[in-house]
Amino acid sequence: MLVRLLAFFLVATGGPTMLLYLYVLAAVIMRLLPHPWNMTPVGAMFLFSGATFRRKWDSLLIPLAALLVSDYAVIHVLYAGRYGWFSPYSWAGFLLVGIIGWALRDRITYATVATGSLAGSVVFFVISNFGVWAAGQLYPHTWTGLATCYLAGLPFFRNTAIGDMIYAGLMFGSYVLIRYRRPVEIRTA
Repeated sequence: MLVRLLAFFLVATGGPTMLLYLYVLAAVIMRLLPHPWNMTPVGAMFLFSGATFRRKWDSLLIPLAALLVSDYAVIHVLYAGRYGWFSPYSWAGFLLVGIIGWALRDRITYATVATGSLAGSVVFFVISNFGVWAAGQLYPHTWTGLATCYLAGLPFFRNTAIGDMIYAGLMFGSYVLIRYRRPVEIRTA
């Protein structure tokens, strides 16, 4: 029933491209809801967008724009401006997750999504924690400081990896179900 309703929505709103925008919007909305630390759909949103948007630039820029808007909302609304908004290392990490998604194009399987999701979690962890260390506010600029920063980030990595796997499974799984169980007239669009 839900698949038929979504297929009807696809026909009424312009096809698969609109569906991709809805996934990005849903990920942003879910990020604003209460959740365990680092267990958000943002990494999965970039992986999914990289794998499914027709144009590669769109697959990076659309989720990045959504991330920037949601970052601003999180920092200024949820946290009342207590933290800095500018986080280029996190943004770069997510863009790299989107590029990992490019490798999944036309190869969406359980194994490739799980591998891409885990790879994206690792890349984001490495880049974002390097950024925390490079900012120089919490850890000294030594090899020991860098190692300490990565060790301190491990509990966050656990939640990131779990969240990325769950949300990637939901996004890719529902997308494949909707995309390939819809009426024939949409498939040719």
